[in-house]
This record gives sequence, structure tokens and C-alpha cells, in this order.
Amino acid sequence: MEKIIHRANSRGYANHGWLQSYHTFSFANYYQPERIHFGALRVLNDDTVKGGMGFGQHPHDNMEIVSIPLQGALEHKDNTGRHERILSNDVQIMSAGSGITHSEFNASKTEPVNFLQIWVFPKLRNIQPRYQQQTFDPADRHNRLQTVISPEANSGVLWINQDAWFSLGQFDAGQSLELTPALPGQGSYLFVLNGQLEVAGETLQTRDAIGIWDYENVKVNITAPTELLRIEVPMLS
Repeated sequence: MEKIIHRANSRGYANHGWLQSYHTFSFANYYQPERIHFGALRVLNDDTVKGGMGFGQHPHDNMEIVSIPLQGALEHKDNTGRHERILSNDVQIMSAGSGITHSEFNASKTEPVNFLQIWVFPKLRNIQPRYQQQTFDPADRHNRLQTVISPEANSGVLWINQDAWFSLGQFDAGQSLELTPALPGQGSYLFVLNGQLEVAGETLQTRDAIGIWDYENVKVNITAPTELLRIEVPMLS
């Protein structure tokens, strides 16, 4: 098994006043040649946006873009005519494909919104742009991983144009789980939203992360009440 550790305090940080953003991987003015991506996982930004502020209209292409609100709500608009609110326990995905223009604003004028912005390299390029969001019951991730994104269309969760799976979990202290790759050549990226766990000989705390690959199974021990995001992706050469 191979592993890489990304501690919370090692992330890039940008303070734009209206936006505070922590970058797990190289992004914008934060560049670390050894932290460009983890397999097909390209961006994991931990963003907090002030009330009434947000990202104006801007384009993307050939990227799978996932937004997961952790606190507060986002207001989404795009050039396909979509206008949505994305709340806690919602997950949003856009396949930028051949090109899409969108904006993401804090839906509140007064309260901050904290959300994860995650980019994954696509499996197929230049597909028709698409948008999808879904609400997930947090009770279904108590002491287990709840799949919220899958490459399997019509599976009851959000679809991604890549052999990738996203799962959320909320665990009590003393719980454990075993992870196995869904496909050969896959890696798992575990991001601790809050709490503490032990995996692969490492102790991870809030906003720490570990990437593991070349493994058959790995055990995760939960040592404090913990919320966890698991992203499984192909390990690109």
C-alpha cells in the first residue's frame, strides 16, 4: 500500500476578504509541484464566502465539478437556465463537458456559507454539459459510508463522468470500517471534515487528509465523533 498525507495546516490559503479558501491541491496562486492532483482528483477547496458575496459568471470545460455545502446555502445559476439553491445535505455536480458558464453565490445576505469545491478530471471529453443536485438523508450515513456520487447512471445517486465514487459518513467514537477499491487501479482519498481517526498507521484530525493506493483493503478506526468524506478515483499515470 502507498499513502500520502495532507495535513490541514499544510494546505494553501487565500484570503480575499469576501472569500477565505484553503487549497489541498495547487490552485490559483498556490502552486506546489508535488501537490497537483491525486489520481483523477484535481481540486479540493474548502471555501467560506461572506453573506451576499460569491463567484460571478465564469466558464469551465472538461471537468467534473462537485459542490458540497457544509454550512449555509449556495445559489447557483448557469447558462443552461438553471437557478438552484444548494443546502446542507445537498450535493451538486456539473459536468462542464464542452463548456458551461455559471455563478455560485452565498444564498444568504448575512450568514457565511462554507462548502467544498471539488474538481475531478473527466473520463470522456467534450460531452454535453449537464447539471444535477440531490438531497441526502444524513441518517443514512450514521456509522457507515453513504454513496452520494457514482459512475453508474440511474443508480439513485448523482452521476459522474469518471470511474469515481464520493461517500459521506458520520461515525461515533469506537466505530471502524474497512475500505476496498471498487475497481483495480483505484485510490481512495479520505478527508476528515471534523473529528479524529486512525488509518494506515496515521492519526488524522479535522481537515487532515490521506490518499492511499495499491491496496486491497485498509481499516479505519474512529477515535472521536467524526464526519468523513471518501473520494475514490482512478490513479492516473
